[in-house]
Amino acid sequence: MAPKVLISDKLSDAAVQIFRDRGIDVTFEPALGKDKDALLARIGEFDGLAIRSATKVTEKLLEAAPNLKVIGRAGIGTDNVDKDAASKKGVIVMNTPYGNMITTAEHAIAMMFAVARQIPEANASTHEGKWEKSRFMGVELSGKTLGVIGAGNIGGIVCDRARGLKMKVVAYDPFLSEERAIKLGIEKVELDDLLARADFITLHVPFTDQTKNILSRDNIAKTKTGVRIVNCARGGLVDEDALADALKSGHVAGAAFDVFAVEPATESPLFNLPNVVVTPHLGAATTEAQENVALQVAEQMSDYLLTGAVTNALNMPSVTAEEAKVMGPWIKVAEHLGAFVGQMTDEPIKTIEIIYNGSVASMNLEALNCSAIAGVMKATNPDVNMVSAPVVARERGVEISTTQQDKTGAFDGYIKLVVKTAKRERSVAGTVFTDGKPRFIQIKGINIDAEVGAHMLYTTNEDVPGIIGTLGNTMGENGVNIANFTLGRSDRGKDAIALLYLDDQPPAPVLDKLRATGMFQNVSPLRFNV
Repeated sequence: MAPKVLISDKLSDAAVQIFRDRGIDVTFEPALGKDKDALLARIGEFDGLAIRSATKVTEKLLEAAPNLKVIGRAGIGTDNVDKDAASKKGVIVMNTPYGNMITTAEHAIAMMFAVARQIPEANASTHEGKWEKSRFMGVELSGKTLGVIGAGNIGGIVCDRARGLKMKVVAYDPFLSEERAIKLGIEKVELDDLLARADFITLHVPFTDQTKNILSRDNIAKTKTGVRIVNCARGGLVDEDALADALKSGHVAGAAFDVFAVEPATESPLFNLPNVVVTPHLGAATTEAQENVALQVAEQMSDYLLTGAVTNALNMPSVTAEEAKVMGPWIKVAEHLGAFVGQMTDEPIKTIEIIYNGSVASMNLEALNCSAIAGVMKATNPDVNMVSAPVVARERGVEISTTQQDKTGAFDGYIKLVVKTAKRERSVAGTVFTDGKPRFIQIKGINIDAEVGAHMLYTTNEDVPGIIGTLGNTMGENGVNIANFTLGRSDRGKDAIALLYLDDQPPAPVLDKLRATGMFQNVSPLRFNV
C-alpha cells in the first residue's frame, strides 16, 4: 500500500506533483492546518505530514496520529512542532534549512542598507511631497565593521556578501572553526569583543535557551555608540524593550527587524521609533525560496517513506539513500543484537557499549547506534523505534558509548553489543554475511554461527552429553519444528550455549519441561523482527 501524506499548509503545485510522481498517496488541503479540530480528526490515517508555519503539531495531535512517521517543515523554523513529543512518539521531524538561505541572507543585507540610509523614512517623506535631503543623512557600509552572531549556513552567506561590500567582518560562533573562519575571510572573536567593535550587528542563530536575549540589556550597553542592529533570524534573540530604550537614548543609531518575540507582531516597543525598519517576517518570502523549500520537503519525505533515507532531520541522524541500501543489513544486525540483549535483561540497564569493528566502523554510526538502542529498549517498550530510542534511554539514565576498531578476527566487519546492569554484563556480536543476511557470531564470548529467525530459543548449560538429544526430543515430542540448530562452548566441559531457530514460538509448557530436566541454567524464548 502506498504511503499516505497530508499537506495541511500552502505548498506549490510542483511539490504536490513530486509526491504523486514518487507514488505517494497525497492529500492536499492547505486550509486544514488552521483548523486544529478538523486536523485532529483527520491526522490518524496519514504516514506523513507536510507543513509550513500555520499548522501547529502539538502533543495532542501526535497522540491522535498512530500511523505518523515523518513531519516535513517547508522552511527552517520548527517552533510550531513539539519536537520532544514527536521524538517520544518515534516521528521524524525534518526541515529544509538550505532552500531559503540565500533569500534570508539577502534580506539581512537589504535591511542593513535600509537602516544605514534610512530608506523607508525617506521614501515615506518623499511620497508626502517633502524634500528633506538634510534630514536623511546616512552612513556607508564600506569600511565598517560588521559583527555577525552565528556564522553557520545563512550567517556564512552574509559574511561573504558583506566582504563583497568591503566591510570588515568579525563573527561570534562557538561552533565556528578557525579553518572555516579563514576560508570565509573573517575574524573569529568572543561576544564581548564583537559588541565593542561592531558598527553593525546582524544575528543568525536559532532561538534556544543559550541564545535567548543574547543581546540583553547588559550586552546592548556593551555595544559601540552609534551601532545599528539587524535581526532577520528569530524573535527573542534581542531584548526589544532594552533596544527601544537604547534607540531613544541615541546609544543605538538604528535597528532593522524582520522577526519579533511575539508573532504576528501587532505591537512592539520598536514600532514607530525613528530609524527603525520593520518587516513582517519576510526573510524567506521570495518566489524562489518558497518553491525551493516546498520541492525539497516533498523530495525528503518521499525518500524517507519509500527508501528509508533521512535528510535534514532534527531528531534523527541523516542517512542518504545510498547509505540506506548499504547499511540496511547492518541496521538489522544492530537491531537484532539489541533485541537479543534486551530480551535477556530483566534488570535496569546502566550502560550500553556498541563496538564497531572493521568495515562497519566507517559507516554512519549514529544511525546504527539508534537501531541498536531501539532493539534493547523494545523489550520493555514495543512502541520504541530508532527516533524515540535515544530519548527513552536518556530518560532511563542509560549511558551510551561507542568504540571503533580496525579489523580484527575472521570477519571483515562486525558489531558487538555489551550491556551492563548493577549485577551482570551481557555481550553479543553479529555480522552480515555475503548473502546479505544477519548472523549472530558470538554470545557470552562463545563463538557461534547462527541465522536470525523470528522465533528462537536460547539455552545455556554445562558442556555435558545429552543436551542435543534433550532439546531435540522435547521439541519433537511437542510438535515444535527446529529450522536450524547452533551450538557453542567456551571449552570442553565448561560453559556451553545453544541457539535454536524455530518455526513457531514454543509454548510455555514445553519450556517448563526443558527447565524441569535440570540440565539448563537458562531457557529463554526470543523473538526478532525479521
